[in-house]
Amino acid sequence: MFAASVRLFALLVLLGVVACGPLAPQTQVRGNPVDPDQLAELVPGVSTRADAQSLLGTPTSKATFDDNTWIYIGQITKPIVASTLHVANQEVVVLTFDDKGVLRAIKTLGQKDALPVRVVDRITPSPGGNVSAWDQIVSGIGMINPFGGMMAGMGMNGAGMGSTVPGAGGMMGGGFGGMGMGGGMP
Repeated sequence: MFAASVRLFALLVLLGVVACGPLAPQTQVRGNPVDPDQLAELVPGVSTRADAQSLLGTPTSKATFDDNTWIYIGQITKPIVASTLHVANQEVVVLTFDDKGVLRAIKTLGQKDALPVRVVDRITPSPGGNVSAWDQIVSGIGMINPFGGMMAGMGMNGAGMGSTVPGAGGMMGGGFGGMGMGGGMP
């Protein structure tokens, strides 16, 4: 009884060390999170692109059709039960510049601004229809040549015997083993 209690206590201590110690999963930073103090140094109407880049770094993205809109996307996640990640902070900072490169607007979006995404539950059709295993087996009969690779008969579909063209046998062409007797692969 005492030995079982000691083992249980040792297991709990070990789990505590793993869960809270250096082996515990660490917080992960993704993207380019913006430091609020550095963002506060940017002043619309005064700051330029160069100022923004020196303070915040290169933007995560630029608007697709507008090089005057810079987007900084950052996310901080923390692991919780069973290595599932919990989003601790998610932020998007959008900087808008005029044509002369002067900052015109700063917009910060957080998790509360995110829109829910509905996943559509349907199957995308693929070309070719439904082919059963039996159809695949039957369609493969006659494709194998015992004297050389797939569809590689003597002189069929490639260089064949006695070819003097280098590489004319190809991977699926003539001769024994898919390589022409006189050609073959270079």
